[in-house]
This record gives sequence, structure tokens and C-alpha cells, in this order.
Amino acid sequence: MQHALETSHLAGLLAQDLGADVSTCRKGGLFHDIGKAVDHEIQGTHPEIGYDILKKFGLPEEVAYIAKGHHEDPPQTLECLVVKIADAVSGSRMGARKDTYENYVQRLTELEATATAFEGVEKAYAIQAGRELRVFVMPDKMDDWQATKLARDVADKIEADLKYPGEIKVAVIREKRIIEYAR
Repeated sequence: MQHALETSHLAGLLAQDLGADVSTCRKGGLFHDIGKAVDHEIQGTHPEIGYDILKKFGLPEEVAYIAKGHHEDPPQTLECLVVKIADAVSGSRMGARKDTYENYVQRLTELEATATAFEGVEKAYAIQAGRELRVFVMPDKMDDWQATKLARDVADKIEADLKYPGEIKVAVIREKRIIEYAR
């Protein structure tokens, strides 16, 4: 909530100096991450979810677009660009991120360990800041059906045992390479 209020305030100040619509920037700054409040319950990314929520509750398109557009490069409106900048300033200041580096690394390690605990898993990598888990299986020990089941089992285990923000995509990769050389 503090980040949303700070982003709203900064966006208003920037909008005033840049000639953007101050009211739209303040509202957009306040609601830009509203989708994060429910992204663990609803399928999709927080920008898409936020846009849908704001449209559902009758906010104007220029405000609703900011929830989606603040992750676009470049945003389509000046007001969205202003909020994107205010969001970056607020999010990068000292103490803005409560998650320490050690906690972040521990969360990624726990994700990888959860997957590698399953039989037939060769290695696992948490990528995209822990939003995706790539699980490599031994193709000789697991067929396609088992790999499909493993993806669901790993996702279920993560849901049951770990705490994480948002949604984690589990991608199981089963690849067999056969190489011969002609001499």
C-alpha cells in the first residue's frame, strides 16, 4: 500500500511538471499494481488482471490502461509513462523491497529443490525471478505421460509447501538427443 501511495504522489508531481493529466496519473499510480492483490487467485499476469479489475469497476480507459501499460515498452500514453517512471523511482529507493537478497536466493533454491526431489528429474532451474521453473527430466526414465503428470505434481507440491508471490509456471522438458558421427 505504501508503494502505491508513493507512486501516486510521485506521478502527480511529475505530471504537473510534464503537462500530463495529474488526476489520471495520481489514480493510475494508486491502482497500477492492483492486480498483484489477486494474481495468486486468478490466472494471468498482474497487469492484465489489474486492467480487468479497473474496467469492471468503471474506471476510465486512460486510468485502467495504466495498470496494463506500465509494463509495456514504450507505454502508449504520456500518463502511463509518468506512472511507469514514478513506479521505478518508488520501487528502487532504499528499503522499498522488503525481500532481502538472501530470502530471494533461498526462495529460488527451495523451488529448484522441490522439483529435483522427484524421481527422474535431472536438474531444475528457477528463472525469471522465480516466476518460472524449468525441470529437465531423464528421457530414458520418464515417458511423455509421466512428464505431463510430473508438471502437475511439481506445481501441486509448490502450492502446498512454498510461499511465493503471484504465479509460477512449471515447464517440464524431456529431450533425447541421439548423435552419431560419420568418419
